[in-house]
Amino acid sequence: MKDTRICVIGLGYVGLPLARLFSTKYPTIGFDMNAQRCKNLMAGHDETLEVSDELLNDAISNHGFICTSDASKIKDCNFYVVAVPTPVDDHNCPDLSPLCDASALVGKVISHGDVVVYESTVYPGVTENVCIPAVEKCSGLKFNVDFFAGYSPERINPGDKFHTVERIRKVTSGSTPEIGRYVNDVYSSVIIAGTHLAPSIKVAEAAKVIENSQRDINIAFVNELSKIFNRIGIDTLDVLEAAGTKWNFLPFRPGLVGGHCIGVDPYYLAQCAQSFGYNPEIILSGRRMNDGMGEYVANQTVKLMLKKGIQVLGSQILIMGFSFKENCPDVRNTKVIDIYKTLKDYNANVTIYDPWVNPAVAEAEYGIKIFNELPTQRFDACIVAVAHNQFSKMNILQFLNDSHVLFDVKCSLDRNIVDGRL
Repeated sequence: MKDTRICVIGLGYVGLPLARLFSTKYPTIGFDMNAQRCKNLMAGHDETLEVSDELLNDAISNHGFICTSDASKIKDCNFYVVAVPTPVDDHNCPDLSPLCDASALVGKVISHGDVVVYESTVYPGVTENVCIPAVEKCSGLKFNVDFFAGYSPERINPGDKFHTVERIRKVTSGSTPEIGRYVNDVYSSVIIAGTHLAPSIKVAEAAKVIENSQRDINIAFVNELSKIFNRIGIDTLDVLEAAGTKWNFLPFRPGLVGGHCIGVDPYYLAQCAQSFGYNPEIILSGRRMNDGMGEYVANQTVKLMLKKGIQVLGSQILIMGFSFKENCPDVRNTKVIDIYKTLKDYNANVTIYDPWVNPAVAEAEYGIKIFNELPTQRFDACIVAVAHNQFSKMNILQFLNDSHVLFDVKCSLDRNIVDGRL
């Protein structure tokens, strides 16, 4: 393998763990536009909590890992990995601007013979039709002649300390058969779970975008079942546990579907389908179902309050958890905000408690106040929206009035103390 010098562009939940891992084998530089983020990382702490202080400091001290916001410091690299976000806009259309900006940056530093690999989730064709032209324009180099490309979709699971980047099998691909093998060799040298070399970049792009779309559709199905069984008056979890005794039944649970992957990627697949003249029905139907679950949870809680004779107007309601998933500080695309907004429409007083979330980040992104410590007052209702480990060990009833409603979104509490759950 040739002298590989790696630069990972984008040091978020995806880029940082990958860069840290690469640094154990290759000279590696992490690049991020956020200078403060780089400064914090070089001080030895990752606020996303995806990389422990111990591993980060080991990478810096023993492997020469560097984080920088200075583009001039990455010009000597020859293997660029782009791991920037690929969000959707207010109309759920793919926003490729971070990817285009990163590609332009690569174009300014890339040299003859270098390789750029994209990890950001996209629909088939984006790497070669959108990203590569941006690199060519800024570099003056010709694709597959002067520089080459690959695509290796990220499979990070935020908050999961077992399925870390090196323990998740990686899909790889290259713009030529030779480059595909090279990209695969680089990744397989650090990924202990192994790799799968896809036959083309488009195949690898498609594989990634359908992974999360499949999960989205399956969760949408059980969310719809939850609504049906609620009307019938039977417990959804009881039904799923009974059905789960069949060997090939898929064990999905109802819940809120947010975050930067499952709640976003189906829109990328839908956009691709529509560009080819096909209107996807199941994909978008699943999105509509899952996007409405936050409002549904709030409305169900209000109905339960009214049945108990609890005044909703001016009531005190506690939401426990604000991150998009358990045991993780990530608030991107959290659907808990939909619960909050719906309850505010009822003119309820809503308090959000989450010991994992940085209040400054939540306020900057959503304009709301998050408490890391539980306020010393009693509440008329509580919605446990996120199944943080701390919550299952707490006596939640001590924070509630004698007449109250407790709604358990993730079925993580003793069913004997809850009034409703999905």
